[in-house]
Amino acid sequence: MMLIAVLLSVASLCVAQSPRNTCDDPNFHSLETDESKRLACGPAFENRCFCHMTCYEGRNQHIVNCTDAGFRNTDPLEHLPNNTKVLIFTGNDLGELPWNVFGTLDALPELRVIDMSRNKIREIPGKTYHHVKHVEQLFLDHNELSLDDGKNHPRVFSNFVSLLELHLTDAFEDGAPVQLAKTLHEIFVNSNLTLLMKLHLEQNEISVFHDPNVFCDLPSLMHLYLSSNSLSTLHFNLTCLPKLQFLDLEKNNFTHVLERDLHTLDHLAKEKRSMTVDFSTNPFECGCKLNPFVRWMNKTKVIVRNKNYLRCNKSSSLQKFYEEKHCYSNLGASGYRGTTVALWLLSVLLVGLILALIYVQRVELRKKLEPVIDSVSKRVRYTSIATGETREMGV
Repeated sequence: MMLIAVLLSVASLCVAQSPRNTCDDPNFHSLETDESKRLACGPAFENRCFCHMTCYEGRNQHIVNCTDAGFRNTDPLEHLPNNTKVLIFTGNDLGELPWNVFGTLDALPELRVIDMSRNKIREIPGKTYHHVKHVEQLFLDHNELSLDDGKNHPRVFSNFVSLLELHLTDAFEDGAPVQLAKTLHEIFVNSNLTLLMKLHLEQNEISVFHDPNVFCDLPSLMHLYLSSNSLSTLHFNLTCLPKLQFLDLEKNNFTHVLERDLHTLDHLAKEKRSMTVDFSTNPFECGCKLNPFVRWMNKTKVIVRNKNYLRCNKSSSLQKFYEEKHCYSNLGASGYRGTTVALWLLSVLLVGLILALIYVQRVELRKKLEPVIDSVSKRVRYTSIATGETREMGV
């Protein structure tokens, strides 16, 4: 019994001395005040930011937080503390970013997260981001990045060699979707994003990717977020993404899904890997065109997220997905009507062409027909004379 008591005492002592999960400890760094957090940043931050240890994504990390701090330039970022793991520099007014935004000295060995969302950024030169080789998450959401060929720099992310997540939600200025697609492709081709696993492109008004291989330079991509755009079909190659597991197509312009696209999704679900797609809140239209998608959902290995909540529009009312019957007869009648109209139009066109040909060749036709007409006329006159003579003789 005494031995057991000793063992229990040792175990209790070990538990008491073991480090606790600081993220769950409300008293962790309770002695820090807002003033001490501001002073910890240094004079370059003008007492506008907070620099301290805090819980971020389940881990206790050193954060520099300059949210809505009113900065009009990035000068303070040249003086980040070397132990910074998370930089939150959002809600400012920056315009064009300078070269070497974090300075020219090789520092920041622990920096893992950069959030520069909502900064009204219009241009990021190719030499802006240096000393970011360990950064895993980059947020540039809700900016105004230019689509002008002279202002977008394809190598802007080339130094993010460890990047796992890239967030570009509503990151670009309003403009032609074709130009945006071209810009994105140039960026992906010229940046070393071979480890990227998550790409967020929501709310960018994308309707088409004219280059189907726009994502093929991201071989490690697992999650592709394209919700709240204007896509109606899959205009891009997905078979070149061997690790893709989730495709977010929520809130786009799909009225139905082409069988070609369904085959593409099935291909991704092969080789015993999980594949999920989200078609929620698209303007699907009930009818025969939706049938392939309805049948596909019942047999595919692809996980259709929230498929029981999908709805299609019929006569201005939303209904659960169903397979439309009598499609063949409807399609046959439609085809018959279409054929009849086509034949009628062709007949009118043929008559028109014949009349036009006659008009153009009217002089030649007259020359050729006049001898025939004269010959016929003479025969008629001779016949008439002969008939008249016969009658006189009979009298």
